[in-house]
Amino acid sequence: MGWDNRTFRLGDDMAVRLPSARAYAPQVEKEHRWLPILGPQLPLPIPTPIAMGQPLHGYPWRWSIYGWLPGKPLNIKQVSSSHRLACSLGMFLGALQRVDPTGGPLPGPDNFHRGGSLRVYDVETRQAISRLQAKIDAKAAMRLWDAALAAPHEGPPMWLHGDVSVGNLLVEGGALVGVIDFGCAAVGDPACDLALAWSSMARRARHAFRATLNMDDSAWIRARGWALWKALIVSAGLVPAHPAAEKQSRVALGRVLSDA
Repeated sequence: MGWDNRTFRLGDDMAVRLPSARAYAPQVEKEHRWLPILGPQLPLPIPTPIAMGQPLHGYPWRWSIYGWLPGKPLNIKQVSSSHRLACSLGMFLGALQRVDPTGGPLPGPDNFHRGGSLRVYDVETRQAISRLQAKIDAKAAMRLWDAALAAPHEGPPMWLHGDVSVGNLLVEGGALVGVIDFGCAAVGDPACDLALAWSSMARRARHAFRATLNMDDSAWIRARGWALWKALIVSAGLVPAHPAAEKQSRVALGRVLSDA
């Protein structure tokens, strides 16, 4: 499963993970380098690299074997209104942000600029707003986007996950028990990790999530910008998406524009 990798169970205790395209191949070495350092400093389990495979038999990239983490991927309904899950995720991300960033990987094309400047996606976002102007409050979307661009990250660089989505959060018995897929992790502006607050959380859960994180108002403005960008490009058809993702992007767009 997954968009950028294909993962297969290997016995009872391991998983094989293979990049699905060249753009995702650099993530393998990054995870092998940094997950053993990050893992002991975080309050929830993350993948433990066991071995790195080499290109062979026609498969062109390096690949990984990890220890298997128990739990099932979170779904939208679980996180949408769950105060408990929102707080657990906030505490995990707060702990990640406190890890020493020295020498960590920087944002760039390899992680799709997560943790970098939103300006990388300025043209794409404005194009999406133009395409959707008959369906959304385009003026409100433009004001929100301009506000996000006008609120740059001025604090120290911090660790960020880079792809905080329901499919990368593992749950058991209604509790968050693990976080996977650190291929987009970087050291930079962690505001992108907060976008789930609008993409997947209703207002009460979003407020609980925010309350657990020591992030200033500027970070939340940028986070709303990240959520707006993603919802716009999916809703406008600028990236391929299955019908369920398209439906959820419309819900997220409504939340982020109204903050409801």
